[in-house]
Amino acid sequence: MRGIGGGESAAEITTTFVGLPRDSFRILHVSTGNVCRSPITERLTRHFVGQRLGVLGGGLIVESAGTWGHEGAPMEANAETVLADFGADASGFVGRELLDEHVIMADLVLTATRDHRAQVISMGHSAGLRTFTLKEFTRLVKAIDPATLPPLEDGVVKRARALVRAAAALRGWLLAPTAEADEVYDPYGAPLTFFRSVGEEIHEALDPVVTALTGVRARA
Repeated sequence: MRGIGGGESAAEITTTFVGLPRDSFRILHVSTGNVCRSPITERLTRHFVGQRLGVLGGGLIVESAGTWGHEGAPMEANAETVLADFGADASGFVGRELLDEHVIMADLVLTATRDHRAQVISMGHSAGLRTFTLKEFTRLVKAIDPATLPPLEDGVVKRARALVRAAAALRGWLLAPTAEADEVYDPYGAPLTFFRSVGEEIHEALDPVVTALTGVRARA
């Protein structure tokens, strides 16, 4: 579906699109082909949220797509292996091309690179304030005092929305030390060792994000 928009505000669209309940918060991970980086990030996010919140994390809906997505394709075998290393579930994954409807429905878009971020924002739909590279979002989240966020008792969705607003407010103040600092490089076609290094990189970036979203630290 292309070119959806008009009428409602972005906040209203993202929480009521096609009858979605208001108590859900959708996270969209974006890379190029949607067979390597974004599938790893999607399934690791689901896995880590599940570990920390169990069924209480059900309000967080985690998906992925690719700017040049291989529609209907499985994820790369090496990506599956990386997920298995973390105990995450790779089953049932199907690649998707990034469409307007995915951006409209997302409350938070996390991209692999700055170029992906620019492509998402260029699609419109007031995506600028809720679209970050993964590493950019990690950097911003680390600077947010958890005490300023709603407690988990108020619901994970309310906490997640407050986190995105706080990160967006900080963006102009906490710039990356280098351009490369906000990039997760593409392992497509690379050996398993490189996929595993990318997996560790994604895990390191995701950990503080999931901690901030859930209010629960990873078990030691």
